[in-house]
Amino acid sequence: MIEGLMPLATYCALMSGTPGPNNVMLAASGANFGYRRTLPYLLGINAGVFGLTLVVCLGLGAVFTRYPQVHGVLKIVGALYLVYLSWKLAGARLAATAKVGQPLSFVNGATFQLVNPKSWMKAATLASVFMPAGVHPALGALTVATVGLAVGFPLISVWAMFGVAIGRVLDTPRRVRLFNAAMGLGLLALAISLLL
Repeated sequence: MIEGLMPLATYCALMSGTPGPNNVMLAASGANFGYRRTLPYLLGINAGVFGLTLVVCLGLGAVFTRYPQVHGVLKIVGALYLVYLSWKLAGARLAATAKVGQPLSFVNGATFQLVNPKSWMKAATLASVFMPAGVHPALGALTVATVGLAVGFPLISVWAMFGVAIGRVLDTPRRVRLFNAAMGLGLLALAISLLL
């Protein structure tokens, strides 16, 4: 089982560190609210991905194999939710001196994973490719999910910190609006790419 940890960790690093809905939202939240106020959302993302990975590794992935239309529905729901988030983000008008509004919560981060196609794709790949052979399925699922959590947390934290760094130059309401609009357009582009 140990020899399979490096490829597993590498895959988790690629999936966690590359742009996707979670990371775009973390960068936007970091810019608008700072790292500390973004942390509950970040922890929620990690908890949601961890739970989703466990469930998929323990057998839900078989549902997608048997009923591929369920995956198609999930893709559409996820894309529509991204469109909604992009609209909300692009329209956010936070004052440069007084941060108005609330960052997304732990629950928002965790439950978003239920409709985040990238999280489902990651979990399904982990279940089908990286589940260790010769161990109890629960132990294998826990191992895979734990490695994903250990690798993913610092990488998605970088996205939130990137947002914090960007937030330092967002010193006028106009710059904040432009940044939020750009992040909203990024989410919209991700939503469209999911549907194509």
